[in-house]
Amino acid sequence: PALQPLELLDDIEAQLSLTPTPLSWPVGTDAQFRGVLDQRTGDFVRFTRTARGATIAPEEVVPSDRAHEEDGDLYDDAVEELGLLEAVGSSYDEDAFLAGIITPVFFGSALTNFGVRLLLDAVVDLTPAPTPKVSIDGAVRELQDPFSGFVFKVQANMDKAHRDRTAFFRVCSGRFERGMVVTHESTGRPLATKYAHTAFGTDRETLDEAYPGDIVGLVNANDVRIGDTLWDDAKVAYPTIPSFAPQHFAVARVTDTSRFKQFRNGVAQLDEEGVVQVLRDPDLGDQAPVLAAVGPMQFEVATHRLENEFGAPVELNMTNYQVARRTDAASTPELRAMQGVDVLERADGTRLALFESPYWLDRLLGDRPELVLEKLVASGS
Repeated sequence: PALQPLELLDDIEAQLSLTPTPLSWPVGTDAQFRGVLDQRTGDFVRFTRTARGATIAPEEVVPSDRAHEEDGDLYDDAVEELGLLEAVGSSYDEDAFLAGIITPVFFGSALTNFGVRLLLDAVVDLTPAPTPKVSIDGAVRELQDPFSGFVFKVQANMDKAHRDRTAFFRVCSGRFERGMVVTHESTGRPLATKYAHTAFGTDRETLDEAYPGDIVGLVNANDVRIGDTLWDDAKVAYPTIPSFAPQHFAVARVTDTSRFKQFRNGVAQLDEEGVVQVLRDPDLGDQAPVLAAVGPMQFEVATHRLENEFGAPVELNMTNYQVARRTDAASTPELRAMQGVDVLERADGTRLALFESPYWLDRLLGDRPELVLEKLVASGS
């Protein structure tokens, strides 16, 4: 069963250390999900289901008296919960949002196409305009400076007929023109941009130019990774994207050994895209990598894509590990000798110490401060 809305807000705050402020609130949950209360307008927007969510769900703004009569306790409970949140000061504030203190929250269902419009409208209305970006060395890249872009997403197989790979970057400064040759900061090599596209869902169009804030997809830019910087004329490098602390760990094995090559390629691609983090024992390599995730649904996505996109059916065996900490080579031998602890490596060489017991981790932090056990982003332990 799903978490109740109030429990979900508590979970978001605990995981992200951000205060969630709902801009829509569900009327009913699970199979009884009827619609949402739109905080920005005060309307109750009720949805009508369509076959498998194939089209946008018809919407109806329902007056409160009619909603009370037709939806009964579902509507009344939602109004009461929303009033409780307002009473404790959980309201949207633009300055707090831009400062990274709060995060807007929207309720809906992508599967049934409920609430998607409200989310997209809010993205248009609330997303701030582009601002100058600070580089790794502290220099400010102004919007009118020469072109620069930051890669935030990589997605493979968007076009199954061609087995492509698309790297998406946000223009941070200057003007982008399709066909221009930019520098790929992490390799120092020139990168052609002939195949530049914009994408919305499954729709894709060629993009000839873009400006700060625009999103550009480069098809088959195979050396480009998440967190990379692209630039022209004036060199710049932006801080990379941190990895969130995983809380669920599973050993992955391919069920058909003749598909091991596809399994290895698929796991590497999912790691690169950030679908899951892939951890390896240096002694075992790719035979049985550990997939690490923030939530268990990531495992469902990973197994589905491995089987359907890469032709590599897998089985996952959950481990007893509960928490991960970043460590170093000097601490590794002693940590590996402890019961209920292992040290595995990410593709970038980062070592993560995995613990079955958070209490043992807490004890080590107090008794053995010389061991390197650094928190990851959004780590609760």
